[in-house]
Amino acid sequence: MTRHVLLTGAGGFVGSHVLRHLMVNTDWTVAAPVTFRHKGVPKRIASALETNPEWWERVDVVYCDLSAPIDSVTAARFGKVDYLLNVASESHVDRSIEAPGPFIENNVRLMTNVLDYARHAQPEVVLQMSTDEVYGPAPDGYEHREWDPVLPSNPYSASKAAQEAVCFTYWRTYGVPVVITNTMNIVGEQQDPEKFAPKTMRALLRGEPATVHVSPEGRPGSRFYLHARNLADAWLWLLRNHTPQMYGEHDRPSRFHIVGEREVDNIEMVHLLARFMGIEDPKLDLVDFHSSRPGHDLRYGLDGSKLAKTGWVPPLGLEDSLRKTVEWTLRHPEWLGLTAAEVTA
Repeated sequence: MTRHVLLTGAGGFVGSHVLRHLMVNTDWTVAAPVTFRHKGVPKRIASALETNPEWWERVDVVYCDLSAPIDSVTAARFGKVDYLLNVASESHVDRSIEAPGPFIENNVRLMTNVLDYARHAQPEVVLQMSTDEVYGPAPDGYEHREWDPVLPSNPYSASKAAQEAVCFTYWRTYGVPVVITNTMNIVGEQQDPEKFAPKTMRALLRGEPATVHVSPEGRPGSRFYLHARNLADAWLWLLRNHTPQMYGEHDRPSRFHIVGEREVDNIEMVHLLARFMGIEDPKLDLVDFHSSRPGHDLRYGLDGSKLAKTGWVPPLGLEDSLRKTVEWTLRHPEWLGLTAAEVTA
């Protein structure tokens, strides 16, 4: 059945992968509100539609600043929305530490405006992208489960926890059919070079050491890295196979963890990226995260068994994800802020 989707953040890294995934795997139409003020890049949308011009008939890119309430004229432009997918958010720890107030205010204001629109538009599902970071650091050997205590460590993760709280109130008070997904660190093509994987690739291509945060004892942090297309695939699976839990029959909304294949410490991650780049013996710059990055968590971990029990299987494994990302990025070095000459030197 053809459905109509409101997808926020389509100009961002993750949102653009969700858009492509919907175009390839459904016949649905998409309204994409954008401003390109918060790390959004027009080329992320344009590159998909340029190579698949028939998709233009299914995608409506609408200028809309979600930090302000959605007016009635713009809401009419969106049309009747079946599914609302909220990806849009500021999403970088370092920038949140440098300027916490505007960062938190933007994410909470955005979330409130999206949900206020949803309570009137009444979509069948509101999918909210959240993060493993809301739970704070995971102890060794433990993966956080859905509805574990929320203990964010830095302004970014606090802003995402606040978004979850706002989601809960709109679910409880207004009956908005919210589904929250908590996701691991994401990698993929067209990612902003402020993030670890592309930042590491850029350093290695320049012959510079890759920065890795470690504990005061020298232990590297670890993550469960996940390709953006796996997140998109999990969301499409939930839209097709899960009915949101509603207040009255349940005491909390639906929540699922979307996890990576296996845990990788960040030194191993540098070596994996270097291997796919054809670089032997990459240089490392080990930095004590306690002094260099207050609010940094050494380890995150999520238990993904709940989603797995529904039958979802991630389409891309870790090494295939990294190989695919590296090969694409080496062909498109402008996404690292490099020239072709710098890549081939």
